[in-house]
Amino acid sequence: QVHVEEFGGGVVQAGGSLRLSCEASGRTSEVLRMGWFRQVPGRQREFVAANRKDGGITYYGDSVKGRFTISRDGARNTLYLQMSSLKSADTAVYYCAAKSPSFDNPVYAYTDVHDYEYWGQGTPVTVSA
Repeated sequence: QVHVEEFGGGVVQAGGSLRLSCEASGRTSEVLRMGWFRQVPGRQREFVAANRKDGGITYYGDSVKGRFTISRDGARNTLYLQMSSLKSADTAVYYCAAKSPSFDNPVYAYTDVHDYEYWGQGTPVTVSA
């Protein structure tokens, strides 16, 4: 089993920055991709960013391109989301997700929630005006 946990949510002023982190533990050999999604009440969970553990293309949602950046640590079991130029529209609960190597296509983006098997509990981010 894989356990995923997010850290770093909080309140930040519009225009500011915040960094989230996500740690995968347990059978991390079962983790190939990690990514971030976000959700506000009453709306579907939205793709933010994701990439493969072994490198490759990083994908970003259109609403965060140029403002958010994901990165990994040397051990590649921790994923970071650096958020800059934050807007009130970025207010949401941010979820970290992990995908196993099963049926993975290296050229596919995997931006749908159903592509990921493992999820954290989420960390709230509030951007104040």
